[in-house]
Order: sequence, then C-alpha cells, then structure tokens
Amino acid sequence: MSEQTGGSASKRLLLVAACALVDVDGRVLLAQRPEGKSLAGLWEFPGGKVEPGEVPEDSLIRELHEELGITVRKACLAPLTFASHEYEDFHLLMPLYICRRWEGQVQGLEGQALKWAKPSTLRDFAMPPADEPLVAALLGLL
Repeated sequence: MSEQTGGSASKRLLLVAACALVDVDGRVLLAQRPEGKSLAGLWEFPGGKVEPGEVPEDSLIRELHEELGITVRKACLAPLTFASHEYEDFHLLMPLYICRRWEGQVQGLEGQALKWAKPSTLRDFAMPPADEPLVAALLGLL
C-alpha cells in the first residue's frame, strides 16, 4: 500500500509516546503544557517524542525521568491504545502506555503543572485533540 490519500502525503509523521501513570488510588496523572509551547495550557498524558534509534518504551523511560523525576522499568509499561491525529503541518501517531509502578516522587521538573485526576473527571480537562480519544480507552480499563 504505497499510495496515501486524504491530502496528508506531504506531512511528516511524528511519533510521540505517552503514558497514563495510575497511582494506588486509581488516579491518572495529567501534565499541563507550559507557556511557550504549542497548545499551552492544555492537559496531556506525560511523554514525548521518540528519538531516532529509540523504541517507544525507551522514549517513555527517558521522558518520564527527565520531565517527572521518576524511574520506570520497561516491564512496567503496558501498551493500552494509540491515537492517530492529523495536525496542520504533521501527522501524530501516539501510542499510550499504562504504568502503575515507578520509583521516585512525581514532580514537574520542566515547570509544568501536574494533577492527579480521578478517571471520572478526565473529560473535564481541556486536552490536545490527539489526547482526547485516549480517555475512552482509559475509562474502559479503570
């Protein structure tokens, strides 16, 4: 299948891995995109771009350590679902992993606000368009 349709043939594909961290009380961690970044002020699942040579799990381990100061092992990351969303100048593919075990205390090391949210309140948070459909899969699990 080499032909693309829908006008997205010239858009670059961006692979971003995200993680739903779930604490012992069943709450999910959301991070607020800081000022100066695109979609600033919106709430998202932590994670980041998968760098060349990385697999999504390694990217999450690196990003969660850099952004939140926690250590996650690959065995503790379980794939849950993914989002495929077309933005104006790129197409985002974002696998979402769930993680219930990590080492360290979660803290916003990049100035981002953090919020532990009960699953029933996840739809109350303004999220980037790619994150919104991930909530349904989380609600089905939690």
